[in-house]
Amino acid sequence: MKPAAFDYVRAESLDEVLEGLSNEGGNARVLAGGQSLMAMLNMRLARPKVLIDIMRLKELNRVEERAGVVTIGAGVRQATLLAWPELTRTLPLLALALPWIGHVQTRSRGTICGSLAHADPSAEMPLALIALGGEVHLRSKRQRRRVPARDFFVGMMATDRAEDELIEAVSFPGHRGGGCAFREVARRHGDFAIVACAAVATPNGVRFAVGGVADVPMARDWPCLDGTALDDALNGFAYELDARDDVHATARYRRDLVRIIGRDLIGEVLQ
Repeated sequence: MKPAAFDYVRAESLDEVLEGLSNEGGNARVLAGGQSLMAMLNMRLARPKVLIDIMRLKELNRVEERAGVVTIGAGVRQATLLAWPELTRTLPLLALALPWIGHVQTRSRGTICGSLAHADPSAEMPLALIALGGEVHLRSKRQRRRVPARDFFVGMMATDRAEDELIEAVSFPGHRGGGCAFREVARRHGDFAIVACAAVATPNGVRFAVGGVADVPMARDWPCLDGTALDDALNGFAYELDARDDVHATARYRRDLVRIIGRDLIGEVLQ
């Protein structure tokens, strides 16, 4: 199929983007990497009247570390972040997760913020944002605001972003020196995950996050558990996620993966 007709705007300034979103609201879509959006356009799952291309705006193509927080602009491609020399030092969890996103070809075009905007519950970047407790920076003509990861994802492919808002950037707290681990199971490398898990050491124990099961990625903070206490916590969390059978896996298989992978990752982080 081919997309329905739309107007294309190659934005030359951030003000032009915000003006377009203000005027068109839900009839406008932002084009960054386009790896998900173009497929949706071709299948006519998205039918915007206006497509606003932001990829020539230099102010959105930045990766900055300041006061222990890494801020990634809306124009930063996944491959660019993966090649950033400070990534492993400052955000080791993202260094582990990024190679699992799609393939080399899609990472060369797809953006970090675009993945968050799409909000697929099986995607790696929403899971990493939840696991690290990051924030999404939203901007419109009216205001700027920051939304914590736990409040940003509100449902299957749904976020707290208003129709006139642009995801200007995302920020991750640096995780230097703290243990972290990531693992996912998919039918093939590069496919969306059947289950993806991340574990991050915290001052009081560990945060364990799961994607690919519930409508949004979810996390739990636990003290340093082991033995049957850890098994009970993982079992309870696996059932809270309300896994369902689909063409890729059964609910039981997903719950089993959460238990098995969770025990391995948490043991790795807390050792």
